[in-house]
Amino acid sequence: MSKTTGWDRRLSVVADGKRLIGHAGAVLLRRCSDRTGLTGALGKVLPSSTAAGWRERAGVLVHLAVAIALGAANVSEAEQLQLHHRPLFGSAASDSTARRTLAALDEAVLAKIAKARARVRRHVWNLLHLRPGGFPWLTVAGKRLTGWIVIDLDATIITSASKKAGAAVTFKKTFGFHPLAAWCANTTESLAMLLRPGNAGANTVADHITVLTDALAQIPGSSAAKILVRVDGAGATHGLLEHLEALNTTRRTVRYTVGWKITDADEQAIAQLPESAWETSLKQDGSPQDGYFVAELTGLNTRQDWPEGMRLIVRRVRPSRRHLKKLTAFETRTGWRYCITATNIRHMWGIAGSGHSQFLDVLHRSHAGVEDRVRTNKAMGLDNLPSASWEVNRGWMLAANLAADLDAWVRLLALHDIDGLADAEPDTMRFRLYHLPARLADHARRHWLRIDPTWPWAQAFTTCWQRLTALPAVT
Repeated sequence: MSKTTGWDRRLSVVADGKRLIGHAGAVLLRRCSDRTGLTGALGKVLPSSTAAGWRERAGVLVHLAVAIALGAANVSEAEQLQLHHRPLFGSAASDSTARRTLAALDEAVLAKIAKARARVRRHVWNLLHLRPGGFPWLTVAGKRLTGWIVIDLDATIITSASKKAGAAVTFKKTFGFHPLAAWCANTTESLAMLLRPGNAGANTVADHITVLTDALAQIPGSSAAKILVRVDGAGATHGLLEHLEALNTTRRTVRYTVGWKITDADEQAIAQLPESAWETSLKQDGSPQDGYFVAELTGLNTRQDWPEGMRLIVRRVRPSRRHLKKLTAFETRTGWRYCITATNIRHMWGIAGSGHSQFLDVLHRSHAGVEDRVRTNKAMGLDNLPSASWEVNRGWMLAANLAADLDAWVRLLALHDIDGLADAEPDTMRFRLYHLPARLADHARRHWLRIDPTWPWAQAFTTCWQRLTALPAVT
């Protein structure tokens, strides 16, 4: 039996370490921000001063985003995390300075920051096209969606334990906020996010159009020729679908898939489908999904005033026990549970079989990946809004979005070919890279950040740094 006691014999604990760096992965995130041009772009739109003691607001915002990526859940924790990096980055901005920075982000400044982020994103996407393997196109049902940028919209609930500006009872009977956001499914970047009161409607057309407009503004012009927008049932409104149709131009093709709330008219249309119309559904890899079936419902539905050319794809499956109490009378009678997807896709250029109901069904079901974006963003600063002030919380949400982008860019640009890190979630990145301790040393007129060579991901850490350093400078 191995000896498990006595490890503390002759052990003393003293506080005399010098130039020690905790959470050394911050250098990767800050390096990414600098080399992609984000730090410089923010510096051009945020206030600056030469006064003694002035903290550059761009630096404050970037380091706040870095701290959020490291796990900070509020402004005070962000300050405490930055204390670990004083030998590298200098003294940490106080929590009051960070709060003032966030509170000063009014609508005009936020608009400038959005434009700056779009310019940086264009540069990052150009780099992604140049990397081995190229841009991360999605693969659905075994088909690669080359050339298509996929935008996923979804709302979520951020609960609040105390009274805060905008906090209200939500449709889920909780108390807090109800933000609406858009993510790029190709890159997992957070494109746009709208902070809303807790009682904001789930299917508010104006909010969906606002977020979608902001998200489209983040897509580089060279990549905006083919856009696919996916929304859950909250997007099945006349206003949003008509707006999506109006976005189509001679230079831009916009396609959508949205969830569809089934009504009596839909059930009457489903009842008219012959058994031969049903085909076996597909899995995400393109193989058959036994027990699940899809059919084309277009032409049988009598509901009026929806966009011309809209298609309805119905899916059926035997209900599980947990769904039995939620079945309609029609579903109880037929023994199937149904769901419908609305889409304007007749054919996606360059993708064989993209107009088939089986493909359209699995294409919309892959929208479920947006739940991962919601979950990981909540793990990176959005599980709680830290202030009673609406303006500070809105600024914090922006910082969390920047943190999500930095984390995505680090993985996409420098870890894309490293197993276990290319698609790693926040906790994994923190455990393996971001929270690694180090020591800062000087030798041969250079600074050296020394990490433990026996750490399983030490090589990944140094490779990431080298690749980020090798990125072309932004002019």
